[in-house]
This record gives sequence, structure tokens and C-alpha cells, in this order.
Amino acid sequence: MKQGLILAVLLVVFVSARAQQDPQFTQWMFDQVSFNPGAAGINGMHCVSMFYRDQWDGFDRDPKTGLFNYQGRVGSMPIGVGLSLFRESLGQERNTMFKVSGNYQLPIGSNVLSAGLSLGGYQKLLGNQWIAIDPVSQDNAINDDERSATSFDLGLGVMFANPGKYYAGLSATHLTGQDLKDLNIKMTQHIYIMGGYNFDLTSSLKLRSNLLAKSDLNVMTFDLNANVLWNDMVWAGVSYRLQDAIAPMAGFQMSWVGGSGYSKIPQKVMLGYSYDATTSEIRTYSAGSHEIFVTYCFNIISNPPQNRHANPRFL
Repeated sequence: MKQGLILAVLLVVFVSARAQQDPQFTQWMFDQVSFNPGAAGINGMHCVSMFYRDQWDGFDRDPKTGLFNYQGRVGSMPIGVGLSLFRESLGQERNTMFKVSGNYQLPIGSNVLSAGLSLGGYQKLLGNQWIAIDPVSQDNAINDDERSATSFDLGLGVMFANPGKYYAGLSATHLTGQDLKDLNIKMTQHIYIMGGYNFDLTSSLKLRSNLLAKSDLNVMTFDLNANVLWNDMVWAGVSYRLQDAIAPMAGFQMSWVGGSGYSKIPQKVMLGYSYDATTSEIRTYSAGSHEIFVTYCFNIISNPPQNRHANPRFL
């Protein structure tokens, strides 16, 4: 009975993790470039972000995910670029992905329409530390060696935004749908639809709403988020992931302008934390999920000196 219960719980964890070949983050609204290349550089700043997620705390060898992002605009050109690296561990499984993104940005009044693509690679490694009821030596279906496979990865995305006010986007990842033949695993295409709007409640208070719908072409899930930003410094809110979790979150941000002479460097730092209170069937065994991120953004604005011509009458 006990072994059957453990096996059932592990099966839920395995199926849920396999369905999310892309990294899952509760604070996804601060990390759009990793799944939508159209978002790279759309805010006009160079940004470096790091995310860490400890999912389903309480399970032995529970999923842990790390993500690094860079995004920015190429000088004064309407071109955005991005770089994403992520690594995830889940039991005996290790997933590593990298992608380079690029887009073209078309100004439309105060809005920006951006379309881009991402190219990269995906590697999956299966170790030999299996959790099995039967000893590995007695079951030929369980491999006792470490195996890995790598595939090419392609993604597309579009964004329409008025930075700081609203945005809408559509993207797709793993479009090649390649087979990891050595592991008998097929990469699954994922579709993302996202949108958000910021409401000015008072001169110092904003309500920020965000929606993310994602699908692997079989099942669709939704992330709903609302958070309040006070004085452009502190925010707090909550997210709801359908049939999965309710996640309170809080964060802090600070902006300032540096530089000297003829150059100004607007800068911004953000720090956020979220906690997922599990609502699915594994809530009895999971202590929830913890997630933290930090982002640093900057831009360089040059104001070259203007040539001045003296009038000899006033010399």
C-alpha cells in the first residue's frame, strides 16, 4: 500500500514535469524573453536577469531550475537581441537549454510592434540514480547507465507593447519537434499567449494585471496575476495557476541615473520573491515552491557637445 502511494505521487511529479519542457516560473512577467523572442529589448534597456526556482519542496530530488537572461537593443537600431540559459534538475533527469534571440521592432506611434525568432539547443540527460521498487539489476527495462541526447531548437514570437502601459504577445517554442532518439523522447511544441495592462489608481499607486495562456497542443493552462506597485518602488500581489497553485509575491525596485559629462546612464534594479501554495493532489506531500529573481537594467544616453560659432562682432 505504501509503495503504491509513493509510486502514484512520483507518477504525478513525473507527468507534470515532462509536460513542462520549458521552464516554469511564477514571476514569468519579469521573464518574457526566454519564451518570446519578440520581447527582447522592447523596453529600450539592456537587462540581465537571474531566476532560481525550488519546485515542490519536500520531495526527494524535487525540481530545481536556474535561468539566466540577457536582453537589449542594438544601439539606435530597431533591433533587439537576447540570450537565455537554463538548467533544470529533476531526480535523475538534467535538462539544459540555451537560445539566442533576435527581433525587428517597428514603432507605431507610442507603441512598438516586434517580431523575432530564437535559435538554440536542448540537451536532456538521464542518470542512473533511479527510484525503483524492483532492483535495477532485476529489471532489464531500467537502464543502469547514464544517457543523454541533444536537439536543435527553434522559436518564434511577436509582441505589441507600449512599455510601462500594456503589452500583448504570441509565441511558440520547440517548433522543430525533434526526437531525442537515444532517449525515445520527442520535443513538444509549446504555444504562449500573453497580455497585461497597468492601471493608474493614484499618482503613486499602480495596479498591474498579467495573463499567460500556454499549451502543448494537448492541454492548456492559465496563469493569472495582479499586483500593486507603490511609488515605483515596492510591489505585492498574487498569481493563480489553474489547478496547480496560488502564489503570493512581493518585490522591490529602484531606479536612478548615473554617468557624467555628456553621457547619462539610467539604471534600474529589481528583486522579487514568490511562494507557490500547491492546490493540486500533491499538496499533502509538497511544502510548496519557492522562487526568487534579480534583474539589473541600464541604458547609455549620449549627448555630444554642440558646436558653437562665435560672432567676431562680440569678440
